[in-house]
Amino acid sequence: MLQLVRAGAQAWLRPSGCRGLSSLAEEALRPVKKSEPEPQSSAGVQEPVLRRCELPVPAHRRPVQAWVESLRGYERERVGLAELHPDVFATAPRLDVLHHVAIWQKNFKRISHAKTKTRAEVRGGGRKPWQQKGSGRARHGSIRSPIWRGGGIAHGPRGPTSYYYMLPMKVRVLGLKVALTVKLAQDDLHIVDSLELPTADPQYLMELAHYRRWGDSVLLVDLTHEEMPHNIVEATSKLKTINLIPAVGEPARNVAG
Repeated sequence: MLQLVRAGAQAWLRPSGCRGLSSLAEEALRPVKKSEPEPQSSAGVQEPVLRRCELPVPAHRRPVQAWVESLRGYERERVGLAELHPDVFATAPRLDVLHHVAIWQKNFKRISHAKTKTRAEVRGGGRKPWQQKGSGRARHGSIRSPIWRGGGIAHGPRGPTSYYYMLPMKVRVLGLKVALTVKLAQDDLHIVDSLELPTADPQYLMELAHYRRWGDSVLLVDLTHEEMPHNIVEATSKLKTINLIPAVGEPARNVAG
């Protein structure tokens, strides 16, 4: 019991966290060990691509992650991850807004040239077919009346007719967001690290789309529309089912289609 009390008293009296000058001097004279260099990755293995969302994300939401693919080979289907903004790629699926935007994009450039002739433009019918009274038949003033066969059209189209109208900018932007969200949810939207192709042969692009099951129709969107890669431009120019467009002014109808 006495030994236990002495051991506790010595531990309580020993200064904790303080060292003498001699111990500090000994540590100062010790040779400093060089840190070992970190092992570098081999040149043949490429580091994964990770693209973070540049715009600020609200605190109550999280970025949407999607695989980043490469067009330089068949097997390089996944080379990294990309974070997408939830306000664009995780919106509520408003199909009614998408329908309004698709109809607007179809009609706002439409001009109908349908035109029919009225009774004044149809040739003939300048005289009264018979007298007003005495014949027993109904009274008529011209054989080109709309009720006659071969006569003019009373309320036909009088083209050219423009169907131009504008939707509010907020509705158009929301339609594009809904189209991108739906395509990403259906696994029909793919992100690539670049549009560089190893060859300009259109057959390579067709086989790559068939190998990765992109579907019968593919739409490639380039962010830098001024300087597109030569191989992708030449390959898509010879294909009808694979189109290349810039991201500026990208219509929601093309994305949804």
